Amino acid sequence: MLVLNALAAGAGLAGPWLLGRIVDTVRSGGGAAAVDRLTLLIVVGTVLQLLLGRSARYVGHRFGERALARVREGFVDRALALPPAVVERAGTGDLTARGTADVASVAGTLRDAAPEVSVAVVQALFLLGAVVVLHPLLGACALGLAGCGFAVRWYLRRARAAYLDEGAAQSELAGLLAATAAGARTVDLLGLEESRAAAARRAIERCRRTRLRTLFLRSVLFPVVDFSYTVPVAAALTAGGALHDAGVVSLGAVVSAAVLLGQLSAPLDTLLFRTEQLQAGAAAFARVAGVGTEAVGPGGHAEAGTPGADGKPAAPEAASSPAPG
Repeated sequence: MLVLNALAAGAGLAGPWLLGRIVDTVRSGGGAAAVDRLTLLIVVGTVLQLLLGRSARYVGHRFGERALARVREGFVDRALALPPAVVERAGTGDLTARGTADVASVAGTLRDAAPEVSVAVVQALFLLGAVVVLHPLLGACALGLAGCGFAVRWYLRRARAAYLDEGAAQSELAGLLAATAAGARTVDLLGLEESRAAAARRAIERCRRTRLRTLFLRSVLFPVVDFSYTVPVAAALTAGGALHDAGVVSLGAVVSAAVLLGQLSAPLDTLLFRTEQLQAGAAAFARVAGVGTEAVGPGGHAEAGTPGADGKPAAPEAASSPAPG
């Protein structure tokens, strides 16, 4: 998979480099035949990149499906091995949420996010290397992406806990609704409608609050990143113009560097978009893998004194109201 990604990324570098050659050929008075040959090579490189990229993604998706099959089988084995008392204490809603929403999140991560991230990493490294080869000073313009790094670091420090809270809130709501539906007759006989409705409102409010938290993290990350994309291109055009006036680099090299740095936005966008999914997938995987290794209380929380998904004792949580009936 990595070899195919590297070959696809290498083929993708042909277009910007050949575009610079076309600019230099036109400036030097080259004929239309030379431009046509370079244009044909750009088309060949694009088709080759398309075919190699498709093959790399196909291999990556197959790997993701095999890994997902192992995760699903492990979850089912651990869930079936749970003692009945643990299942009763956890509630059907929590196990249902882990076996559906969390497994689906892990599936998307392994099947789609992981292969695309590997492709994007290789593409970004090749693009940066190509700019440095054109001229080290033009490659230094990529330092304008430092704002991206600071924003991602800030995001990653907060994202895992936020997504774990969001998953726990969804499990709590699912468990509450499942328990209320299963004990509907008991709720009606004992007049518990108001208390169950109040509990549902609290669970919904917690879901809303946790989702707004993850939305806030994304609303800070993406604008900073989008602005950072424009900095290297502007720096390359400014520095490249000065270097061209000094006779250090050709105009074609400046054009190629600007195009290559502009193309960085595509793999970096993939990385950042999938980073959000990877964080959600990692939190979901921790909850899926935690079945059978942690004692789960009502609402999807690990009980105090039992190991959590990270191997440390889980913090005590306030128990929700008992399920009616």
